[in-house]
Amino acid sequence: MVRNIVVFAGSSHPQLTDAICTHLGIPPSNIVLSKFSVGETRVEIAESVREKDVYIIQSGGGKVNDHIMELLITISACKTASAKRVTAVLPLFPYSRQPDVPYNKVGAPLARTPAHIGVDPKYTFDSRPTTPLPGDEETKGLNGKHDSLHKKLNDLSLQNKINGEGAAEKSKRKDTLESVQSDASSSAGYIDHKPVSSSNSLGLTTANSNSPSEFKPQRGYKQWVAQAGTLIADLITCAGADHVITMDLHDPQYQGFFDIPVDNLYGRNIIKKYIEHEIVPKNGGASHCVIVSPDAGGAKRATSIADALCMDFALIHKERRPAAESSDRSNATMLLVGSVQGRTAILVDDLADTSNTITRAAKLLKKQGATKIFALVTHGVFSGDACERINASAINKVITTDSVPQHDHVKRSPKIEVLSIGSIFAEAIRRVHHGESISTLFD
Repeated sequence: MVRNIVVFAGSSHPQLTDAICTHLGIPPSNIVLSKFSVGETRVEIAESVREKDVYIIQSGGGKVNDHIMELLITISACKTASAKRVTAVLPLFPYSRQPDVPYNKVGAPLARTPAHIGVDPKYTFDSRPTTPLPGDEETKGLNGKHDSLHKKLNDLSLQNKINGEGAAEKSKRKDTLESVQSDASSSAGYIDHKPVSSSNSLGLTTANSNSPSEFKPQRGYKQWVAQAGTLIADLITCAGADHVITMDLHDPQYQGFFDIPVDNLYGRNIIKKYIEHEIVPKNGGASHCVIVSPDAGGAKRATSIADALCMDFALIHKERRPAAESSDRSNATMLLVGSVQGRTAILVDDLADTSNTITRAAKLLKKQGATKIFALVTHGVFSGDACERINASAINKVITTDSVPQHDHVKRSPKIEVLSIGSIFAEAIRRVHHGESISTLFD
């Protein structure tokens, strides 16, 4: 039994908190979590935390925005109540990984103008710098019309000096100039969008031929995306947390966003044990199995497991080249590097959200001759229709941890099996509380 320690359960995953407290030999501490009628989060600590070591367990699944606010308010309440140290335990760190394409597959334009003022909603400014590259055409300016106006005026002035026209001709040019300026003012106010072609005395055409076309992102171009994970790290620090414990960060560099200590636990040990005791003996031994990474980002994680189990390794290379008229990145070409012919393929990844990556990878592996396909992921978010996608896929079984609640997912998909990580977090909390090393857990 651990003394002088307080463990609070957030509303995101109370079952995991119960499992952790069971291993620690202490009951969960009393806390009131609810909402006011206006929808704001209410947190009330129901017992003393003065000069105690407080651990707040809150995962990133479900209603993640409500859970973040609940965590921040609880941290602040504990610091106000004179807690000795407050540790945020986040099995799944929120906002650490987001898909490249929104779930609704609808991209937002760079600039959006209300339709009621008569402006084409597809119109955007040129996103490239105004200085043209060698060999490029001259830039069009803000709307592609002011430059042509200046050229017309310059040509008009030059023609006046050469011809030395009389007063009558001057009045005629004045009328012409006023007509050109009228056209410019109408274009600057975005009043008329239809191509209007008119000629003046100089034979200059004021056609709307150089108007910019709808913006199409080039290959490799990424629209402005907020890095929300950095903001979450700052919020947790500013709320008063002294320490953070999480598991399998999608990008280990997130630890550098914090000004406080961060312990990133690894789920590969529990995954490795499952492969060694449950998959390999039942599928012809290590020589008949191959570890597969579904993308290049997870290659290091998969190779460490393959090396530890003396198994072969394969990699799926995803080449994202969307069509010119579509930004849907699900059209990426997937290539298998390695052989799975007549063998059991074991996909290893850190997180499955929509499950699009692992199901497409399983389809490719089946096409390449894999006899069975297992997918092992640390964080099984399974949002949207992920469970139905898994049921219809070539995957035989998906093994995940309970870093987020899996009760509903197991009901929806019989292919999902859950491993408990309560003992890992309980041992990490015990070691942090007593000032012992955590790295020895994974040696």
